[in-house]
Amino acid sequence: MKILNSIKTKFIEILKDESGQGTTEYILILVAIVGIAALFRKEITLQVDKIIQKLGSNITDAIG
Repeated sequence: MKILNSIKTKFIEILKDESGQGTTEYILILVAIVGIAALFRKEITLQVDKIIQKLGSNITDAIG
């Protein structure tokens, strides 16, 4: 148990340490997110359309 607490403490320290993070790292993360979104654009669009249709249907049912 003592080892797990030590590992957990060290992990939290590493997550909180921002000394090595700079603009370049943030730009690379942003490029990766945009790239993934571009790859899955069709799937994302289909899912959003389904959600909007369900919301519209539920609103129509609630009103009518």
